[in-house]
Amino acid sequence: MTTSSRPATGEHLISIGRQQVRIRVFGETGGKAILFLHGWGCSADTMSGLASSLGPGFYVVLPDFPGFGKTPPPAQAWDVSDYGTFVMQLKEKVFGNDIIAVLAHSFGARVMLKLLAAPEYAGAFGQILLTGGAGMKPKRSWRYYYRTALAKVLKTPFQLLPAALREQGLSRLRKTAVWRSLGSSEYSQLSGVMREIFVKTVREYLEPCLPEIEHEVLLVWGLNDDATPLYQAERMEKGLKKGVLIKIESAGHYAFLDKPQQFAAIAKAYFESK
Repeated sequence: MTTSSRPATGEHLISIGRQQVRIRVFGETGGKAILFLHGWGCSADTMSGLASSLGPGFYVVLPDFPGFGKTPPPAQAWDVSDYGTFVMQLKEKVFGNDIIAVLAHSFGARVMLKLLAAPEYAGAFGQILLTGGAGMKPKRSWRYYYRTALAKVLKTPFQLLPAALREQGLSRLRKTAVWRSLGSSEYSQLSGVMREIFVKTVREYLEPCLPEIEHEVLLVWGLNDDATPLYQAERMEKGLKKGVLIKIESAGHYAFLDKPQQFAAIAKAYFESK
């Protein structure tokens, strides 16, 4: 595919198989091609600030995974490999045979580990940056991490209020049925096919993929990440043949949001290095 045939900057709906997929595009059509893959419960919008901050010289495409953002769920419950197939189809549609760089967060990183471990797919990719990558077996159950993440989402609006109002709001929140439901199995918060996808996803651990990956992989992690804690990044670095870990202080699971300038500088320097 020539760079002139790439989708222009902006928002588009494209067809991938039977899926209508929303993508956002940043940068210059002739720039270095980078695919951004978002995390669970997020969308292309979550990473759009980082994409726009890379500046000229890059061509960044951010899709909404099926079941997230403005892309409808798949008709059947996918597993991680199915999402990998989707990524390859999207890559072919948008970039053709070009070898592309990838920046993937959380669930997106999980999908990339599967693809990079597969010889039939790995050659489609060049530089790889993973942040807050999921897929390592946690020391605690996945129930703990999901409840913690959901609780933080629910509390976030109240954190912006003055102290007195914040405590009133949090007190009311703790009395709601939604908050009380956090004590039950987390998949109950989802419905239909997305609940099935969630279960398939969290039950698959990807440590066996690591030694099969030949790529150099840059891992950029928030030291305060409590969804995919630092010990998982260290396990990933140790398992990869060419893994390098960079730690960002005062940043959590969304290091690119917590420390946007620092993260963007790291990403830009890495992608400009080759």
